[in-house]
Amino acid sequence: MQKIYTANAPSAIGPYSQAVICGKLIFTSGQIPIDPATGEIVEGSIEAQTEQICKNLKAVLEAAGTSLQKVVKTTCFLADMGDFSAFNGVYAKYFTEKPARSCVAVKTLPKNVLAEVECIAEI
Repeated sequence: MQKIYTANAPSAIGPYSQAVICGKLIFTSGQIPIDPATGEIVEGSIEAQTEQICKNLKAVLEAAGTSLQKVVKTTCFLADMGDFSAFNGVYAKYFTEKPARSCVAVKTLPKNVLAEVECIAEI
């Protein structure tokens, strides 16, 4: 296994890697809307937070030599399923290849953010 790290995405806030390559796949850790330049949560709407999440995932994938277009599966966590439509509006701009996806509402996310997304992609 090869661990991936990039300064263009937030550092792990716990005992885990930003992503791990195993064989010809990369498994990312869940990304939340932390701006890697400031280390702060992007405040505001679900759209603003989803935008930062997607930028973070893009950076991690690019550090591994792949892209959002190679994503085969995402798992999306929302703090409120009422944000589903707005979340999808931003998500669709980034995940244009329409990978398989699960999307669930959860009670609480790290740092009380509105969403978190992880993915699996081809290398």
